[in-house]
Amino acid sequence: MFEQAFKNIDDILWKEAGCTTELDYTEQTSWLLFLKYLDGLEQDRADEAALNGKKYTYILDKPYRWDTWAAPKDKDGKLDRNAMTGDDLRDFVNQKLFPYLHKFKEKASSSNTIEYKIGEIFGEIKNKISSGYNLREIIDHIDDLRFRSQTEKHELSHLYEAKIKNMGNAGRNGGEYYTPRPLIRAIVQVVQPKIGERIYDGAVGSAGFLCEAFEYLKAKGKLTTKDLTTLQTRTFYGKEKKSLAYVIAIMNMILHGIEAPNILHTNTLSENLADIQDKDRFEVILANPPFGGKERKEVQQNFPIRTGETAFLFLQHFIKMLKAGGRAGVVIKNTFLSNTDNASVSLRKLLLESCNLHTVLDCPGGTFLGAGVKTVVLFFEKGSKTRNIWYYQLDPGRNLGKTNPLNDDDLAEFVKLQKTRADSPKSWSIDAKDIDPDTFDLSVKNPNGGEEVKHRSPKEIMKEIAALDAESAKVLEKIRGLL
Repeated sequence: MFEQAFKNIDDILWKEAGCTTELDYTEQTSWLLFLKYLDGLEQDRADEAALNGKKYTYILDKPYRWDTWAAPKDKDGKLDRNAMTGDDLRDFVNQKLFPYLHKFKEKASSSNTIEYKIGEIFGEIKNKISSGYNLREIIDHIDDLRFRSQTEKHELSHLYEAKIKNMGNAGRNGGEYYTPRPLIRAIVQVVQPKIGERIYDGAVGSAGFLCEAFEYLKAKGKLTTKDLTTLQTRTFYGKEKKSLAYVIAIMNMILHGIEAPNILHTNTLSENLADIQDKDRFEVILANPPFGGKERKEVQQNFPIRTGETAFLFLQHFIKMLKAGGRAGVVIKNTFLSNTDNASVSLRKLLLESCNLHTVLDCPGGTFLGAGVKTVVLFFEKGSKTRNIWYYQLDPGRNLGKTNPLNDDDLAEFVKLQKTRADSPKSWSIDAKDIDPDTFDLSVKNPNGGEEVKHRSPKEIMKEIAALDAESAKVLEKIRGLL
């Protein structure tokens, strides 16, 4: 049901001039899903209050609740025939609903409340659905969705993740929005967060790391009420600069079961490292910071190692934000390991001398769909120097691509071997004493034969061509339907 509803919504959005990409589709679906979710949350709270003989105070005033403006029902439970549509609906959403919701940011008691999230979301995005008739159709599809039970939320969260994945595939900077979930799960398994530890991602994107860490901790079983409260309110923290990613992160975490995510909409790098105190630090950091970006000179002033490369500034931030004894798993482009510029050399020196860089996972090209850059994952602990580094060269035995993405089985050996950091044809260790003290070069150099270039078989190439042809055929079919 959910999958068909999402497809129907995308088909309607495709007709809208203001919605031209998967990014737009996800953004517009997100704000409507959020309001539908909020309606369900309020109903649950009202029912619970009634059972306890108490009166529930609604967050939203009656004219702005879902069942008043979006989906009013008649006595038979069907959509009221007087429900707004066309220009009336569009004008209500643009001129009344969005301004009303944006004001919640000013009224909220703190940034960790759902009221604050409401205000932040509806101050950052705009309704791009210009036809009130299209909007009515989409609302009707959203209203049919039920995600009150854990099973329903679980199914919907998987579909939402699929939308984020498609959004990541839509452009050259796919990795900015979507880190492959199998890779995230492997990173979480190696870092092993525990209940009671605070987990941070300062480049939160679509919140994939925080959502997967939540799933990992929930799967531990036998959680007490105190544990569940800790997970909801005092475990997951993030920051995100871009409006769209911020909104998607909030929605993604809510669908995974975290009601009021501790996500701040801010430029993480605008914070001066000298101002970070111990109370600001975290036990666990999981992140895939954006790379290739260039930060302004005034932002670079916040860092002891000055560089315009966004990822290198983030790495300094993460090192500073870790508590003593804290653990991190951070994705970074593999040229970090060998670049000879002053900033790269200085940053490697800082990492090796202030942290124990114990594991480097070398990822093959194609790991990040839509992004050709090669990456590594750095695993480190704060507070002691690096003595020994274990490398693992991930080799799935096939070329990765859109039709052949990374999966959990590809990473199973890495996760298993990492526990003992054992040597194998794909893994080896180096002694920190053997690292060149002038360059601190950490290049991936497999002593067992190095990286072998693999060419795709004709069968693999034909399979990918067929998949791309099928996608093109769908687009042409849509165009014919409009002619």
